Amino acid sequence: MSRFLIIPELTNIEEQLALAEKYNLGFEYNDYFSPKMLDDEAKLQHTIDEYKKYDLPNYCTCHGDFFDVLVFSEDRLIREIADKRIRQSIDTARKAGAKAVVFHTNYEPALTADTYIKNWTDCNEEYFSGILKENPGMNIYIENMFDRSPYMLKGLSERLEKYSNFGVCFDYAHAMSFGRSTDINDWVKALAPYIKHMHINDNDLENDLHLAIGDGKIDWNVFAKYYEKYFCKSTILIEVSGIEKQRRSVKFLESKGMLGL
Repeated sequence: MSRFLIIPELTNIEEQLALAEKYNLGFEYNDYFSPKMLDDEAKLQHTIDEYKKYDLPNYCTCHGDFFDVLVFSEDRLIREIADKRIRQSIDTARKAGAKAVVFHTNYEPALTADTYIKNWTDCNEEYFSGILKENPGMNIYIENMFDRSPYMLKGLSERLEKYSNFGVCFDYAHAMSFGRSTDINDWVKALAPYIKHMHINDNDLENDLHLAIGDGKIDWNVFAKYYEKYFCKSTILIEVSGIEKQRRSVKFLESKGMLGL
């Protein structure tokens, strides 16, 4: 059975802990992906310490920095910054007690030249191979972002699947909005062998709105079929902010029989 997670916020922590306890939910921290936060060591440590005052779920993940994190850039200085942000994110996830950290593909989908695709794939393989080997105790997940199809991420995954701590974070809502030109069935079948983590929320099938699940136009009956066949062993973040949207999303998933207690 999969393990569902929610995004904790210190301002709502008591209510979110109660929701997590009731439904056996984990946490995915979104506090630490900002470069400003990563560079403010005092604030970063204070936030980690504040969370650790509570009896936290035993399974947590972190979202890593994704702003301009381009390990495949032609510019050496940009690659150096990307490396710094990724290492900071992994170190922060470890300090926070997280078991995994999520990064984005971050490529420009309008660039379709073979040379661009090859450079993106080769550079990501070389870079993340090193990161995965250096951090065997931390799961590293790569998430589809503005991707219009799953095939670049699939190609990279074929090269990285030999590392047991590598996996795809399949953002279903991104696939249904940014990736809508590719049939969702093709997304699922292409990435299913590599998916270890997921992000779900609702939208209007055009924009990444992060609506509560059931409040948008995504067909969750179709998702439920994919869930049963492909995703039932993955961890799944209910990627909505605020306790009310989290409660509505949890209730909706429970009504569909997907929320394992």
